[in-house]
Amino acid sequence: MTKDIKAVIFDWGGVLIDDPGPGLMEYCARKLNVEVDDFINSFDKLLEDYQTNSISEDKFWELISRDLNVEMPVAWPSWPCMHGLEAHATSSEVSLWKEAFISVYKPKDEMFALVDSLRAKGYKTAILSNTEIPAMDFFIEQRYNCFDVQVFSCKEGTRKPYKKIYDIVIEKLECLPEQAIFIDDKRPMIEGAKKANLNAIHFQSIAQVKNELIELGLEV
Repeated sequence: MTKDIKAVIFDWGGVLIDDPGPGLMEYCARKLNVEVDDFINSFDKLLEDYQTNSISEDKFWELISRDLNVEMPVAWPSWPCMHGLEAHATSSEVSLWKEAFISVYKPKDEMFALVDSLRAKGYKTAILSNTEIPAMDFFIEQRYNCFDVQVFSCKEGTRKPYKKIYDIVIEKLECLPEQAIFIDDKRPMIEGAKKANLNAIHFQSIAQVKNELIELGLEV
């Protein structure tokens, strides 16, 4: 193992799983019986507040519905299993956002295998995600055991690309920023990581990520 790099940090949506964004937008638009573009316009206004838990899911749907001039949507525990993953919903604790997220959740097995491989070789691994409470809960329910550190915007009250959240994950990893590599599919998040002095890889393909990790001196 290279003596310089001690940790690798992975984004979730778009890196470890297929980007859930388009499917989420379509699902929620159908649920509210509105056009996808209209839902996206309303969603974008609330994105940061929702992902930093400044507003609850109930408040999120209240504001979305008001903005779109539609009735509040109703969720139901209707997913016995999606993509081999349990929904874990009950009639007393139902989340429409979680329901939508489960419906589009598609892990990239090769990327999870890469995380396992890096950890087995002695590198610390972390997930750093801008996400919402229901999605974070779903991640925790999967009981992934390949991450030393898990940092979610909704739990920390801040999000990428702000420097604070990169500082948080580095502190939890107990290393220096220059000893970590951050992988994300979105350019602004990569630039934020660089400003926080992390090494960064812009995810485009699994093969490309592996090649760049090797160029940085890692065993993969």
